[in-house]
Amino acid sequence: MEPQAPAEVQMSQKIQPAHANACGELSAGQLLKWIDTVACLAAEKHAGVSCVTASVDDIQFEEIVRVGQVITIKAKVTRSFSTSMEISIRVRVQDTSTGIERLVSLAFSTFVAKPVGDEKVRLKPVPLLTEQDHVEHNLALERRKVRLQHEKTFNNLMKESSKLDDGHCDEDERAVSTGGTAVQSIELVLPPHANHHGNTFGGQIMAWMEEVATISASRLCGKHPLLKSVDMFKFRGPSTVGDRLVFNAIVNNTFQNCVEVGVRVEAFNCREWSEGQGRHINSAFLIYNVIDDKKELVIFPKIKPMSKEDFRRYRGAIARRRIRLGRKYVTSYKEEISLCVHWDLSNQVSISNENVEALKNLAAKTGWELTSAVDKIKIYTLEEYNVLSVWVEKHVEKSALHAYDILSDFKRRPSWDTHCVSCKVITSVNENDQIYYITCPVMNGDKPKDLVVLVSRREPLTNENTYIVAVKSVLLPTVPPYLEYTRSEIICSGFLIHATDSNSCTVSYFNQISSSILPYFAGNIGGWSKSIEETAASCIRFLESI
Repeated sequence: MEPQAPAEVQMSQKIQPAHANACGELSAGQLLKWIDTVACLAAEKHAGVSCVTASVDDIQFEEIVRVGQVITIKAKVTRSFSTSMEISIRVRVQDTSTGIERLVSLAFSTFVAKPVGDEKVRLKPVPLLTEQDHVEHNLALERRKVRLQHEKTFNNLMKESSKLDDGHCDEDERAVSTGGTAVQSIELVLPPHANHHGNTFGGQIMAWMEEVATISASRLCGKHPLLKSVDMFKFRGPSTVGDRLVFNAIVNNTFQNCVEVGVRVEAFNCREWSEGQGRHINSAFLIYNVIDDKKELVIFPKIKPMSKEDFRRYRGAIARRRIRLGRKYVTSYKEEISLCVHWDLSNQVSISNENVEALKNLAAKTGWELTSAVDKIKIYTLEEYNVLSVWVEKHVEKSALHAYDILSDFKRRPSWDTHCVSCKVITSVNENDQIYYITCPVMNGDKPKDLVVLVSRREPLTNENTYIVAVKSVLLPTVPPYLEYTRSEIICSGFLIHATDSNSCTVSYFNQISSSILPYFAGNIGGWSKSIEETAASCIRFLESI
């Protein structure tokens, strides 16, 4: 008998006006209800018993769904543990007039099997029939590790956050208080809101949370906000038919063109209601965008914390954003789309100049957010749509020329960078441009990675004091991909070295991160690793020792 495929469930819905908001767009709350329903059905198909939502990973919304379009939600069990299992949910939208399909969202939920009475259950393994099944099965274990360490990571980042300079929010005259964004709402749990055990559906709670969060976000921006993502959260306890659910929402922080709204849910039965003592069953954090009449993202005002509680929520939003950015590489499996430039001898001057200009443009972007500050090292991140960039700034007690000579010679890089095992020159194009072959260490049990990069050096012009070392991947027919390595790429990275005085300088390292090298950065950005700080400190020691 052929092995049975992993448990999978599919739902299709044509979007009706009853499913939409005032703008004719599918309500995010309605979509969250459908996502939870389909995931639950897949979990119960695999487990053979009733299941309840334990947690939901970050949910990103890539497309707006409108009335008249059709969405298809597919849920599949990717891996089972002893009594819990991970469900992947993929949502696509189809325009029926053109037939074109687009991805709306990719999400992951954890469900727990709930047998009746004293019955014990041990979930059967998920059958792995395809290469994609194996990939998802392995990534599920990585995602589970992240979930289990989430609370510890968040607490550590909150302790660290006191080292960050929050003073700028008080000095900005345009900074606003969030007091006017507070929203409270109450819902009575009725039988249609619950499962056959009488417990409130997780998707219904998420839908109610989204409603109050949207009101809160709209009070800050004065426009209709669009839900961009929902932060990872877990259900702290159940609620049942007859409970009163009280929802409190408020804006926590803003980040350039997005705003985080926090929602806390408390449940009260009749006795608790009269005594005013509820049960905290959930907290969620929702991130919104606003699009103006020109279809461009609106920049939000900075937030001005006024009280101790405001500062706690303000710093918490910064910590959660770091964790979200770091989790991106374990959220889903993505095929790398090559952005490398084919090395062309007849056009090498233009390619080299474009390499330098790309680094200068990355450094000049606005919206960099400080995420870590330790001793002489600061780390900033910049998130633009689905592109993540990192800026590491460090102070070095050596001249800018000294740092430039060392950092532009990539043969020296393995001496201070543990992410670089070997580095050799393939082609010396001219005095300022070399092509290197770099090998990297094993990460997460995968094959080691290798790269072919162009390194372009530039000394400062007469009226400048910045040295430039720009790096990008190139394709060379003489260095094809090797079976023992995974060929990776650098989109745009390098060093800008500013002279502070004759004996010291500021070294800024930039990297626009591709998915192939994100694993080397994700742990640091997310807060569960210090590899960037350690590498930066090693670089400082190496520069100052020679």
